[in-house]
Amino acid sequence: MTQTTEAAAAAEDNPVTRKPRPRPGRRMPVHMAWFVAAVTFVTIIGAAAFRSLPGLLIDPLHEEFGWSRGTIGAAVSVNLALYGLTAPFAAALMDRFGIRKVVAVALTVIALGSGLTVWMTAAWQLMLCWGLLVGLGSGSMALAFAATVTNRWFTERRGLVTGILTAASASGQLIFLPVLSWIVETHDWRPAAVTVALAALAVVPFVWLLLRDHPADVGLKPYGAEEFVPKPPPTRGAARRAVGVLFTASRTGTFWLLAGTFAICGASTNGLIQTHFVPAAHDHGMPVTAAASLLAVIGVFDVVGTIASGWFTDRFEPRRLLAVYYALRGISLLFLPMLLAPSVHPPMLFFIVFYGLDWVATVPPTVALCREQFGDDSAIVFGWVLASHQVGAALVAFLGGVARDVFGSYDMVWYASGALCAAAALMALVIRRRPAPVTAVAAATA
Repeated sequence: MTQTTEAAAAAEDNPVTRKPRPRPGRRMPVHMAWFVAAVTFVTIIGAAAFRSLPGLLIDPLHEEFGWSRGTIGAAVSVNLALYGLTAPFAAALMDRFGIRKVVAVALTVIALGSGLTVWMTAAWQLMLCWGLLVGLGSGSMALAFAATVTNRWFTERRGLVTGILTAASASGQLIFLPVLSWIVETHDWRPAAVTVALAALAVVPFVWLLLRDHPADVGLKPYGAEEFVPKPPPTRGAARRAVGVLFTASRTGTFWLLAGTFAICGASTNGLIQTHFVPAAHDHGMPVTAAASLLAVIGVFDVVGTIASGWFTDRFEPRRLLAVYYALRGISLLFLPMLLAPSVHPPMLFFIVFYGLDWVATVPPTVALCREQFGDDSAIVFGWVLASHQVGAALVAFLGGVARDVFGSYDMVWYASGALCAAAALMALVIRRRPAPVTAVAAATA
């Protein structure tokens, strides 16, 4: 037997490198990657309920317990920070234990944390349940989950798929915000918290029964790939790997520019609009249900804008896309204080549509830049970039509440956020085109 034949036989006997033989008579008209993407989409929608609730809780908790908006904002900020800081470790855990197990556990933790808030009587319990438990669970359901699925199952249409999966969160907001705001207005905030818990639990069976970790599990090539990609062996030392990738990536200027722009993205979306728009509109006499409905409309156009951004990312320079997105977002925020009123009028609707199109349009080009710069470790690097997104969101969620307590309005917060978006546009333009050395990043994980 020749050496070549012996090597081929050894590869065939190796369960890691062995290519599963296709099963006769089972040709799928649609590649299973799209089915996995659909399951991921539904999963993210079901988990989006927890993101719809914080802005609706500020006034009810303030009225029932007398807690300041700064205190409530601090709990929301812990939630947002953990949402980001957990993401890179969750991405590494998915490499170790598989996507399905990590996501199922995360959804269960979200349900536990949200359900326990029903019995809370002190502010520290809000920090523990909504801040810690829901923050840890939601961090494992963050955009790093979408990036991991995209990287494993697709080699073509990655920008489009990233946009679609990112839009799932907005779709969930569209579904849950009107429902939760009606529940809060009609039945109190506790039934709304229970609804969030039940929504998270309802998705667990879909994840466990339908989601697959890798194309090799079903004997398929990734969508658009010319060759079969064997499933890599489980990567041990998830925490060490996540920290090692951070250490190596942080030595590049590109990483800090990406982290900085995404921190401003989080500050101007999750931290600002999602947390404080409803109470700010209520300050001007707008009913809570009307303000929540406007946020839901943002979710409608967020779906359109994010999918379109994914399509653009496959065709245009992502750095320029980011600069345009941040510049337009900053301009729109500067006009918002003049648009808030007791009723909804056409200029406010224009702002809502415009802001919705730009809400998370930044995600597909940011993921594309991480993939271009950091190769196989891009999902973990994006997890750390997402952590900066949530740290920015957490700071503004807290400082926005403090500013409202001190100044009696949110005007200064809108103006400051608009200025930050202008800075993010300039930062995006100076990101280097030359890819960072992938070998250096890979060496950190060896």
